[in-house]
Amino acid sequence: MYLVTFIGNLLIILAIIMDSRLHTPMYFFLSNLSLADICFTSTTIPKMLLNIQMQSKVITYVGCITQIYFFMLFGDLDNFLLTVMAYDRFVAICHPLHYTVIMNSRLCGLLLLASWLLVVSLFYGTGLGVYLCSVASQNSRPSAIASVMYTVVTPMLNPFIYSLKNKDIKKALKKLFSQETFST
Repeated sequence: MYLVTFIGNLLIILAIIMDSRLHTPMYFFLSNLSLADICFTSTTIPKMLLNIQMQSKVITYVGCITQIYFFMLFGDLDNFLLTVMAYDRFVAICHPLHYTVIMNSRLCGLLLLASWLLVVSLFYGTGLGVYLCSVASQNSRPSAIASVMYTVVTPMLNPFIYSLKNKDIKKALKKLFSQETFST
């Protein structure tokens, strides 16, 4: 599942970078969502796989705090990017004639920056509190299942949900694969 998540999101990023027709605000945010999903799953899954392989659940305090920091950063960034993407679609649907004026590169950059700043300023305190409170819980199985769904399944499905049903992304991926086929 981790490899599917990593490769699927990486392909979306590469397709968007390589196809100049996809250099629009919607795909800019989509590529950032894919990057956030890669980073989000990479904060916990490699350590989890190592723990399973070594049959150990040990993590240092600094390692735990660092993992929480990046987990919250990229998880919340996902949420804010989805909000920004919803705004982008709102503008495209409700103000189609003004779309290019409203969603200019400066605004896109500011929205992306705002997403990062909101994550840092709003969610670390509450996220840390929730995370530390869940440690005190006696029944960890439902919590573990929910964690796997949140940390692995959702980022794995994002490329399929947001991209692979999109004709432009499909064309870009075909173009990407045809270029790699000819170059090797």
